[in-house]
Amino acid sequence: MGRFAKDKRDTYYRKAKELGFRARSAFKLIQLDHTFNFLNKDKVHRVVDLCAAPGSWSQVLARKLIIDNHQPSSQQYHTSSSSSSSTNKEIEEQEDCIIVAVDLQEMAPIPGVIQIQGDITSKTTADKIISYFHGKPADLIICDGAPDITGLHDIDEYVHSQLIMAAIDITTAILRNGGIFIAKIFAGSGSSNLRSQLQLYFHKVTLIKPPSSRPHSFEAFIVCEDYSPPKDYISRLLWPVNSNNNEIVNTNSASSDSISNATTTNNSNNNTIDNTNINNTSTNPDNLKKSEIIQRYMAIGDLDA
Repeated sequence: MGRFAKDKRDTYYRKAKELGFRARSAFKLIQLDHTFNFLNKDKVHRVVDLCAAPGSWSQVLARKLIIDNHQPSSQQYHTSSSSSSSTNKEIEEQEDCIIVAVDLQEMAPIPGVIQIQGDITSKTTADKIISYFHGKPADLIICDGAPDITGLHDIDEYVHSQLIMAAIDITTAILRNGGIFIAKIFAGSGSSNLRSQLQLYFHKVTLIKPPSSRPHSFEAFIVCEDYSPPKDYISRLLWPVNSNNNEIVNTNSASSDSISNATTTNNSNNNTIDNTNINNTSTNPDNLKKSEIIQRYMAIGDLDA
């Protein structure tokens, strides 16, 4: 039996079509929220959906945090008749909760969602996100991205781990202290190590497989709560680099004064990122070295490598 025939027999596939979701993966986010209650309208005002295409998770965010503010709870997650033709600027000005979806692919518009067609490994993308948040960091960042599957589990797990690292890099640049990060992973021998690594940044890290994940799939989700990075940590996305060879600039050299500032500051009073740009505060050489060691551990699990 072909894949599409199986899809049509799948309960979540049929229900996604019924409710107007673009993919059955919408129910994974809904079920994760039922367990962890992170889509709280009183606490979440700035959300980023990384690797968002085709947009089912962004649809859930919009219906839960924006559209359902004006609907009875019985209508939750049902298709909205709201116009999807609003510009990013209009959405930014009209909504109390700002949702930004990022993907390399272009997506069809989603009511209430600002879309950025960009690379999550680029600092330019991070700057754009923060500009839409008016200089404030995100409360919640989610990522349902996955690379093309080869069928070789070890290779797929490794390639996906690199995608997770890219998501973590941008997350550590734009997430507020106390914020939440959720991402899809391929469960395997490296899952426990990834959990330990993420505990460097988050006080609570949970690995979970929601009911809507296919039973035969290695897919699982990591829910990271209460973002609390090491003191003076600098996201790798913000490290000063030499534009000619993409290497980290030697900040101990005499030319270090010319390096652009590159660290994010979450102000304890108003949780703002200065000047709506994450390129403002000075990069201390000691802090950069400490961050490099932490990043090395995140990448390969070995502080001595």
